[in-house]
Amino acid sequence: MADTIKWCPDLSAAEGPKYLALMRALREAIRTGELAEGAQLPTVRDLAWQLKVTPGTVARAYSLATQEGMLAATVGRGTFVASSSPRLGPTQALFIERDPLLDQGRVDLRAPILPDIGQNAAIVRALRDISEDPGNDWVDYPSQRAEAPLRAAVCAWVSDRVLGAIGPDDIVLTHGGQNAINLILQCCLRGDRPVVLTEELAYPGFRHAARLARAEVVAVEMDDEGITPEALEAACRRHGARVLCLTPEAQNPTTGRMSPERRAAIAQIARRHDLQIIEDDCYSLSLSNWPAIRALAPERTWYVGSLSKTVSAGLRFGYIVAPTGMGQTGRLTAQHAFFALARPIEALVMQLFDSGEAARLRDKVYADLEERIQMAVNTLGAFDLAWQPGLRFAFLRLPSGWRSSTFVARAEGAGVMIRSADEYALVHGRAPNAVRIAFSGNVPAPAFRGALETVARLLADPPGDLAV
Repeated sequence: MADTIKWCPDLSAAEGPKYLALMRALREAIRTGELAEGAQLPTVRDLAWQLKVTPGTVARAYSLATQEGMLAATVGRGTFVASSSPRLGPTQALFIERDPLLDQGRVDLRAPILPDIGQNAAIVRALRDISEDPGNDWVDYPSQRAEAPLRAAVCAWVSDRVLGAIGPDDIVLTHGGQNAINLILQCCLRGDRPVVLTEELAYPGFRHAARLARAEVVAVEMDDEGITPEALEAACRRHGARVLCLTPEAQNPTTGRMSPERRAAIAQIARRHDLQIIEDDCYSLSLSNWPAIRALAPERTWYVGSLSKTVSAGLRFGYIVAPTGMGQTGRLTAQHAFFALARPIEALVMQLFDSGEAARLRDKVYADLEERIQMAVNTLGAFDLAWQPGLRFAFLRLPSGWRSSTFVARAEGAGVMIRSADEYALVHGRAPNAVRIAFSGNVPAPAFRGALETVARLLADPPGDLAV
């Protein structure tokens, strides 16, 4: 194993975002041989401490350098200068796993983790019930045909959404929302470098899925409601895109909600340019009486949902409401990828639906979330805080005197971990001076309230020096 090198570039004179300056320093050091092939780089936290920047700055630079093939990351081993003969497949993790030991003493509000309000006990009961059913066959391959009752249960589960006419034949079952996005891109993309459009601030999973499909990702300008029709029209004309990924009900990270009129305009543009739409609705817990884009353009919209933000992320259960007549295509794609859901997962989720446990758990999760939202609004409401009922994060635009990178670093130094808005932008994209704060349910309520109070104190006391 290679020894970790002591490398710390001088970024003091660098202009622009620090993560891009670090990217340039990495590229130059590799080009000149200062960083040799196979050399192990310092850890994110070690280099961040040496450079006096936030760990998120270093993590983003490492991530982008990995995407370009300059670096290679191996879980459990570290980050290395990549071989000149790059390996096949993805070159970076979908997300950075939390390290409880590394983050000890900090309140982590980066990810919208669910609280345990009885999921573990409910899942144990359901597993016990299905294990005692003599009719269960755990030996043969799972089949799409056997999933039909669960697909019908999903139709009932999404009945609180206006999706248009749907039935079990329109449903595709997946291993979570990210798996659903991957499957849809496999269905829709053709050619060497197809183009996928996303909101200019977007859930990073869209970008990861597109890159896995060898697609080019293009950001579309947005306002408070999401992508603008004018910008989408221009992007379609310029790039000849095949797929648009968006979150009209609960935009991640800005919390924006697209109006019915805007949704209708987006649907018309998509129809005019023969654009397939991935409508991601994995985050919002609230009822919605506004028509989803799936209802406005049912012939081209793939609606994605999961149980990860409503019941349990550990189940890895998601679903697609496919465009009209495309359900079989989606299920065949899933069959080629993994046959069908694993029988234990299928049986477990069906038991949770049939017993009513899934709905009861969703209601309890919502009640916990309402308390967290009230804490956040009471503590941070005097600032520019955007939020939605039923949404497990808020978007905080910073007051004059703060930069997002500085604020994230100061917050982490004070024991609170949050995300900068630039983590949701493409490499050369623009990001507002803002942060996302997750209402993490795994953080005890007193610690959560204390973390919000820490954020409020920082907001009220901007630094005089913004050099960090």
